[in-house]
Amino acid sequence: MNDAPRRPQVHGVNPDPQTRCAHYHRDVDVIAIKHYCCARYYPCHLCHAELADHPAQVWPLRHFDQPAVLCGVCGTQMSVAQYLGTDHCPHCAAQFNPGCKLHREL
Repeated sequence: MNDAPRRPQVHGVNPDPQTRCAHYHRDVDVIAIKHYCCARYYPCHLCHAELADHPAQVWPLRHFDQPAVLCGVCGTQMSVAQYLGTDHCPHCAAQFNPGCKLHREL
Protein backbone atom coordinates (compact mmCIF):
# COMPACT_ATOMS: atom_id res chain seq x y z
CA MET A 1 0.00 0.00 0.00
CA ASN A 2 1.38 3.40 -0.99
CA ASP A 3 0.57 6.21 1.45
CA ALA A 4 2.51 8.89 -0.43
CA PRO A 5 0.38 11.87 -1.43
CA ARG A 6 -0.52 11.96 -5.10
CA ARG A 7 1.53 14.47 -7.05
CA PRO A 8 -0.60 17.15 -8.76
CA GLN A 9 -0.71 17.19 -12.55
CA VAL A 10 1.49 19.85 -14.15
CA HIS A 11 0.20 21.46 -17.35
CA GLY A 12 2.85 22.93 -19.58
CA VAL A 13 4.65 22.96 -22.89
CA ASN A 14 6.64 19.70 -22.92
CA PRO A 15 7.15 19.46 -19.14
CA ASP A 16 9.68 16.90 -17.97
CA PRO A 17 9.16 14.80 -14.80
CA GLN A 18 10.75 17.56 -12.68
CA THR A 19 8.56 20.37 -14.15
CA ARG A 20 11.10 21.91 -16.53
CA CYS A 21 9.34 23.15 -19.66
CA ALA A 22 10.09 24.38 -23.17
CA HIS A 23 10.61 27.91 -21.79
CA TYR A 24 12.71 27.20 -18.68
CA HIS A 25 14.81 24.05 -18.60
CA ARG A 26 17.97 24.60 -16.55
CA ASP A 27 18.86 22.30 -13.64
CA VAL A 28 17.31 24.75 -11.14
CA ASP A 29 14.01 25.17 -13.04
CA VAL A 30 12.18 22.66 -10.86
CA ILE A 31 9.06 24.35 -9.56
CA ALA A 32 5.53 24.61 -10.83
CA ILE A 33 3.09 27.30 -9.75
CA LYS A 34 -0.56 26.68 -9.00
CA HIS A 35 -2.30 29.53 -10.76
CA TYR A 36 -4.91 31.24 -8.63
CA CYS A 37 -7.28 31.72 -11.57
CA CYS A 38 -7.66 28.02 -12.40
CA ALA A 39 -6.00 26.06 -9.56
CA ARG A 40 -3.80 24.28 -12.12
CA TYR A 41 -0.06 23.88 -11.81
CA TYR A 42 2.06 25.26 -14.67
CA PRO A 43 5.89 25.24 -14.87
CA CYS A 44 5.93 28.94 -15.76
CA HIS A 45 3.85 31.98 -16.64
CA LEU A 46 4.61 31.49 -20.34
CA CYS A 47 3.13 27.96 -20.29
CA HIS A 48 -0.04 29.36 -18.70
CA ALA A 49 -0.25 32.14 -21.28
CA GLU A 50 0.21 29.65 -24.11
CA LEU A 51 -2.15 26.90 -22.89
CA ALA A 52 -4.86 28.45 -20.70
CA ASP A 53 -7.97 30.02 -22.17
CA HIS A 54 -7.91 32.93 -19.71
CA PRO A 55 -5.48 35.50 -18.30
CA ALA A 56 -3.51 34.64 -15.19
CA GLN A 57 -4.53 36.10 -11.83
CA VAL A 58 -2.02 37.00 -9.14
CA TRP A 59 -2.27 35.16 -5.80
CA PRO A 60 -3.88 37.50 -3.26
CA LEU A 61 -1.70 38.25 -0.23
CA ARG A 62 -4.40 36.89 2.06
CA HIS A 63 -3.88 33.42 0.50
CA PHE A 64 -0.07 33.31 0.70
CA ASP A 65 -0.42 30.56 3.34
CA GLN A 66 -2.09 28.10 0.92
CA PRO A 67 -0.19 25.46 -1.11
CA ALA A 68 0.73 27.06 -4.43
CA VAL A 69 4.29 26.01 -5.36
CA LEU A 70 5.30 22.47 -6.23
CA CYS A 71 8.86 21.16 -6.00
CA GLY A 72 9.34 19.25 -9.23
CA VAL A 73 12.04 17.05 -7.71
CA CYS A 74 10.16 15.54 -4.75
CA GLY A 75 6.56 16.75 -5.14
CA THR A 76 6.46 18.81 -1.94
CA GLN A 77 3.85 21.57 -2.04
CA MET A 78 4.69 24.88 -0.40
CA SER A 79 2.77 28.03 0.29
CA VAL A 80 3.73 31.22 -1.52
CA ALA A 81 5.14 32.55 1.77
CA GLN A 82 7.30 29.45 2.28
CA TYR A 83 8.59 29.60 -1.29
CA LEU A 84 9.42 33.30 -1.12
CA GLY A 85 11.39 32.68 2.08
CA THR A 86 13.79 30.07 0.65
CA ASP A 87 16.01 29.22 -2.29
CA HIS A 88 15.61 25.45 -2.03
CA CYS A 89 13.03 22.79 -1.22
CA PRO A 90 12.53 22.34 2.52
CA HIS A 91 12.05 18.59 2.00
CA CYS A 92 14.68 17.45 -0.55
CA ALA A 93 16.99 20.53 -0.64
CA ALA A 94 16.71 20.89 -4.44
CA GLN A 95 17.90 24.36 -5.45
CA PHE A 96 15.32 26.67 -7.05
CA ASN A 97 16.00 29.20 -9.79
CA PRO A 98 16.34 32.58 -8.01
CA GLY A 99 15.11 34.30 -11.18
CA CYS A 100 11.62 32.82 -10.72
CA LYS A 101 10.94 35.23 -7.88
CA LEU A 102 11.52 38.11 -10.29
CA HIS A 103 8.14 37.17 -11.83
CA ARG A 104 6.34 37.65 -8.51
CA GLU A 105 3.97 40.24 -9.97
CA LEU A 106 2.67 37.63 -12.42
